[in-house]
Amino acid sequence: MEKGFVLINCDLGAEEYIVEELKQIPQVKAAYVTFGAYDVIAEINANSSEEFDQTVSHKIRNLSRVESTMTLKATNLEG
Repeated sequence: MEKGFVLINCDLGAEEYIVEELKQIPQVKAAYVTFGAYDVIAEINANSSEEFDQTVSHKIRNLSRVESTMTLKATNLEG
């Protein structure tokens, strides 16, 4: 299982639109509007590294009104 977070900057006023679009992507477990340097944060859970990468590269970054993203891929620190 791959887990991570995508921080998203979008067009002014597009935050709610982006959150609703993200909720349609099966690998997105949660999405929130934020205040600060980024407009939206999405939690991603994928079955493989390839699925994680495809979700970020082809599904999230290609959404209309997304300007930029920063991906934070989590690592398992157990064991």
